[in-house]
Amino acid sequence: MRCLILLIVLLSFTAEAKQYRSYKAKVEFKQQHPCPANGATKGRCEGYIIDHIIPLACGGADSPENMQWQTEEESKAKDKWERADCGMYKSDVP
Repeated sequence: MRCLILLIVLLSFTAEAKQYRSYKAKVEFKQQHPCPANGATKGRCEGYIIDHIIPLACGGADSPENMQWQTEEESKAKDKWERADCGMYKSDVP
């Protein structure tokens, strides 16, 4: 019984951690802002990722207006601190 309760608790945390990502928003962003490495508006952008300016985990919108190109190196550095600093973003999000 304890194992079942533990499993339910763990699954509830996992479900909360997942966030819906809009494929349409990502496509719109790429159309409006071509890849800085090669100018492509479709497919992979070598060395870059699409970053959310105000992170989704901090209440940011999954929309092109909240996206920017970021190098993979910059992304790794930002990931280290952005979740810890969510408090400063949440007050700015309507």
